[in-house]
Amino acid sequence: MFWERDPKGGYESKTKQSRTKLVREGLKELRTEIFKWQQEVKEKFEDDPIWVMPGDMNKVWELDNEAALENWNVTSDSDHGEGFSSGSLTISPTGHGLFSGHISTQVPKDGRVKTAGYCNMKSLRPRKSFKRDAYLDWSQYTHLEMRVRGDGRNYLLNIGNAGYFDITWNDVYSYILFTRGGPHWQLTRIPFSKFFLASKGRVQDKQIQVQLDQVTSLGISAGDRINAPFRLEIDYIGVYHDPNHTETFAYEMYRVPKFMGS
Repeated sequence: MFWERDPKGGYESKTKQSRTKLVREGLKELRTEIFKWQQEVKEKFEDDPIWVMPGDMNKVWELDNEAALENWNVTSDSDHGEGFSSGSLTISPTGHGLFSGHISTQVPKDGRVKTAGYCNMKSLRPRKSFKRDAYLDWSQYTHLEMRVRGDGRNYLLNIGNAGYFDITWNDVYSYILFTRGGPHWQLTRIPFSKFFLASKGRVQDKQIQVQLDQVTSLGISAGDRINAPFRLEIDYIGVYHDPNHTETFAYEMYRVPKFMGS
């Protein structure tokens, strides 16, 4: 019931490469991975422990050049033949990341897809050398901080907590980013305690707070069911520590007794 072939949920790449080409590319990549491993060993012996002080803010992603955009992947419903939306992540004329495109709720006439209309940008999962999975550790911070300039539309922020087992591959913690629109930048700080658990677009009945020491990705989704272009300019995305914020989880949970009649 829960088994999945891969974390992509069945969306497999149609591009097939020969074994010879794969071996050649693997040998080229080997030198890069060895260099990463050497840097990891060096950092382990030289780095000092990180102490986060009240009011500290760490910029995790700064979208100010083309190289920074390579850490993100942009998808939409049209990529899988499930709609007609389109999106891109580019550098704006002012030198910042620009997540833009067009949302279309038109449904393909295939008798299979019932709803459509989304675009998403998602950070690549951090990895150690030789493709080993790693995590972002935000356990010493209390807020997600963003400096953005929006178009007045709402966007969905998604913090990934993908675990080892396939039943958790699509688990994300979500909260809404409200943008003002207009020419001015806005600084937004959202407590991690406000993020709620969802999976494959569905809010879960059983909630749990986000595991901040095991963050795998951050995503921003446009899908407010409005057929129109969207535009979100991003300066940076970071994490902030507020010692006065003591809330651990914002939502009350109620347990319904077993075998309770309707």
